[in-house]
Amino acid sequence: MKTLVTANQKGGVGKTSTVVHLAFDFLERGLRVAVIDLDTQANASYTLQKFQSGYLASQMFSTKGDAVRACFKDLPEGPLVRLIASDAPLADMEKRTMADVASSFTHNVKALAKCGFDVCLIDTAPSLGVSMAAALYAADYVLSPIELEAYSIQGIKKMVMAIANVRKANPGLKFLGMVPSKIDGRNPRHGRHLQELANAYPQLMIPAGIGLRSSIADALASGVPVWKIRKTAARKAAQEVRALAAHVFEKMEIAQ
Repeated sequence: MKTLVTANQKGGVGKTSTVVHLAFDFLERGLRVAVIDLDTQANASYTLQKFQSGYLASQMFSTKGDAVRACFKDLPEGPLVRLIASDAPLADMEKRTMADVASSFTHNVKALAKCGFDVCLIDTAPSLGVSMAAALYAADYVLSPIELEAYSIQGIKKMVMAIANVRKANPGLKFLGMVPSKIDGRNPRHGRHLQELANAYPQLMIPAGIGLRSSIADALASGVPVWKIRKTAARKAAQEVRALAAHVFEKMEIAQ
C-alpha cells in the first residue's frame, strides 16, 4: 500500500478536492482505496459519505491495529473506497505528545496495508499540528495544493521546511510537489505569482494546475467527481483534475 498526504498550513487551497478526486480516479482505475479524513471540518467525509466504513479517524490514534483489522477483514473483492471519517475527538489529538500520536497512527496505517488496500489518501487540517505531523511520519508521499495568493504563498517555505524536518524521522517521505489550485486565468496577479513560484521552486511545481472552477464545488457538494457533472463548463475542470490524478498515479508508482 502506498500512502499519500495532502498538506498545507493554509486553508481553502484545494486539499480536500484533491484527495476526493484522487479517490474517485483511483477507484475507476481498479484500485482499493482507503481515505482518512484528519480535518475536523470533515469536508472529505461529507463528499465521500457513501463510502463510510464505520471506523473513525480518532481511532487511528488510539487503537493498536486489532480494531483496524477487525473492521476491514471482510472487504469484498475488487475496486473500492472506504472512508475513515473525521470525528469530534480528533480535536483532542493536539493535547497528546507527538511521539504517542505518531506511533499509534503509523501502527494503524500499517494495519490498513495488511487489509488489502492499494493506496491510502489522507486529508489534513490547515495547520502543522500533531495530527498532520503524524500523517507525514506514516506517509510515503506528500502533495501540497496551493492557491496563487500572497497568504498561501507565504506559507510555502514553512511547509517545505516542515517536510524536511519530518524526513529526519521518515527518510522515505517523498515530496511530489505543489499543485497550483484555483487559478484564475483572467487575474494577472495569479499569472505573476505562478511565474514567481516556477522560478523559485522549479523542481517542486507540478505541471498540472487546477483552475478556479465552480463545477468542482458542485461536484464536491453532490458527492461525485467533477467528470460526472453534466455541464459544459465542467469539461475543462475534468480534464485538469484527470491530468493531476494521472501525474500523481505515475509518481506514486502504484502497482495494479
